Amino acid sequence: MSLYSAGVEYGIHCLLYLVDERGDTRESSVRDLAALQGVPQEYLAKVFTKLARARLVVATEGVRGGFRLARPSDEITVLDIVNAIDGPKKIFDCREIRERCSLFEGSPPGWATEGTCAIHAVMLGAQKRMEEALAQQTILDLARRFGRKAPAAFGQQVNEWMSERREAKGGGDIPVSQV
Repeated sequence: MSLYSAGVEYGIHCLLYLVDERGDTRESSVRDLAALQGVPQEYLAKVFTKLARARLVVATEGVRGGFRLARPSDEITVLDIVNAIDGPKKIFDCREIRERCSLFEGSPPGWATEGTCAIHAVMLGAQKRMEEALAQQTILDLARRFGRKAPAAFGQQVNEWMSERREAKGGGDIPVSQV
């Protein structure tokens, strides 16, 4: 089972489509982002509600309204997105089973329970390192990495696809307040 939901994956991918490898922001509707990536629009709308609440994206007005990044792409970390969509998550929940050893006959000695459980300490360290790694990667970092991998024409194709969709009748989004 995954620690993070599919919404986290959808959200990160969507924010990547809202920025190019130079850090320039694009604007798009949830409808178009869902169509572009083949993901459920209703679910993606809920993801964008969370991203908007966390002030990672802002809604744009008008018939062809949508979303854009709320701040520069080099200031939005993967951890920001994860926390906005799924909330802070612990990778381990210590149940203090060290107190239950049968040899203690219901009364564990102090040496067995003093301080943080060694297993819990390892897991806390892993949690910290994971969050630090997610906090070190920004949307711009990911966009640049993707830009180095994708053919040069792909970014232009995305821009053209989004522009055509925005120009088409009814390209706007459901307002976040109605999602």
